[in-house]
Amino acid sequence: MFSIIQAAGWPIWPLLLCSIAALAVIIERFASLRASKIAPPKLLDEVLSLTRHNVPPADVIAKLSASSVMGELLASGLRAMAVDPRIGEAALRNTFESAGRLAVHRLERYLNALSTMASTAPLLGLFGTVIGMIEIFGSQAPTGMSNPEQLAHGISIALYNTAFGLLIAIPALMFHRYFRGQVDGYVLQLEQASERLVPQLLRLTLRG
Repeated sequence: MFSIIQAAGWPIWPLLLCSIAALAVIIERFASLRASKIAPPKLLDEVLSLTRHNVPPADVIAKLSASSVMGELLASGLRAMAVDPRIGEAALRNTFESAGRLAVHRLERYLNALSTMASTAPLLGLFGTVIGMIEIFGSQAPTGMSNPEQLAHGISIALYNTAFGLLIAIPALMFHRYFRGQVDGYVLQLEQASERLVPQLLRLTLRG
């Protein structure tokens, strides 16, 4: 592998950096987009149970907010209720929407970067191949006499860059689509959770 990198020339180094960055993003997203950190399965039922009769105390809300992304979203509504026990439906929904936008931004972190690397890697590979071809043909004798075997070998080395670019782009694109699907699923869960909590919190305002 090291001999291939050496033979491919300097244009392959940006591709190596791109591959390292893409791998780092993929590992980070795998760690960050776990269900336990985004939307624990039983969390919504626990919050609905806690808020059946009144708003939980501040320490419980703080613990809920620190538990997960969904916990942070639901805690934003509970904080709004604690500050204004007679909050209206429009204001409560606006609180959830603001917290939801922030949550979606966190879920989508680095996905644009991964998409950019997936689309840029083949172009970098093609650029490296073009540079290699220019160097190969530029080094040929002016008389036009050249060794076909050496020429074929040089072209094959130049194509290493294109192959390496595709080798980076294909997994990066696959993981980008996978993470995008995960994010879309989590966003739907967050929306449904807030929609289920809003009516219960509004009943508390009527009781008050």
